[in-house]
Amino acid sequence: MTDLARRFSNNPILMPKDLKSSSPELQIISLLNPGVFRYNGKIWLLVRVAESIAQKEGVIFFPILNDQGKMEIIEVPLNDPELIANDARIVNYRGLDYLTTISHLRLLCSDDGIHFFQPDFPVSIFGEGDLERYGIEDCRVSQIGNDYYLSYTAVSESGVGVGLRITNDWLHFDNKGLIFPPHNKDVAIFEEQVNGKFYALHRPSSKEIGGNYIWLAESPDGVHWGNHKCIIKSRPGLWDNARVGAGAAPIKTTKGWLEIYHGANMDHQYCLGAFLMDIHDPSVVIARTTDPIMVPTEHYELSGFFGYVVFTNGHVIDGDQLTIYYGAADEFVCGAYFSIAEILSVMDISTDT
Repeated sequence: MTDLARRFSNNPILMPKDLKSSSPELQIISLLNPGVFRYNGKIWLLVRVAESIAQKEGVIFFPILNDQGKMEIIEVPLNDPELIANDARIVNYRGLDYLTTISHLRLLCSDDGIHFFQPDFPVSIFGEGDLERYGIEDCRVSQIGNDYYLSYTAVSESGVGVGLRITNDWLHFDNKGLIFPPHNKDVAIFEEQVNGKFYALHRPSSKEIGGNYIWLAESPDGVHWGNHKCIIKSRPGLWDNARVGAGAAPIKTTKGWLEIYHGANMDHQYCLGAFLMDIHDPSVVIARTTDPIMVPTEHYELSGFFGYVVFTNGHVIDGDQLTIYYGAADEFVCGAYFSIAEILSVMDISTDT
């Protein structure tokens, strides 16, 4: 398999021990999958911070937000016959799924794109309301004009959907609520309109029929979405045979809209690939990489909270250099450089998505 990544020499650039938990009773379990953007001359990460309470022998705890937005801890004995706890990320109790951690988003900044710190005005974004009771995750940040569109995964007992908040100063946020209902995630909004319309990639999924595929939607205002089309599917026999999902906002190139995406196989091993959409009609996929452009190879990618994972939803662009910030092993934040021209050069023209 091809790996085009030139990883930062100081990876991981962020680990759970580098940040303080949001409250004394919680501990940070993982740092994951930051949204990335430029603002006031700096590079910023909107990192997913996954927290939980310290576990004790014979008992499992999982946190949720109650109706007042306060943390509530559910405690269940491990020998409870109504508990299914064979996944590090999700447990099932009395027929309902719960996350073993609860996530919020935290803002960090950098002068050099490598060393990150909390700004003078610390910003943490937490779940709000019934549809975000299990937390908010994996935010993509798209800059459209002077506004920043934050599309993120909203998790509750009702399912996994996509919320949207908009800001132009990172102090005040306009909460638009759920813009894609369950089950959906991985929403990446294009950073400019095409033919007068907003476009977004998203990933609905079904357990019964179909699969975890990448879809395209359009909108008159960036909030209300329709005219959905399936454009990228998982591929039997390849590294992305189980599920695929969009990374950050597509990159405008002379060849078309370039999208970096994640794919996983049946063993839940995550790599990165790329595909190219027509510049005038993003519903037309021009090309796609057969092999991944990044494969978990380093110890911090192979071993962690959930190993063999590289996953991105954020990058910055400097000419031909694409700097991708990614989550490794569902525990660490890392960085890697790519050449946009090199990615385009390894793509295969194909009509089979």
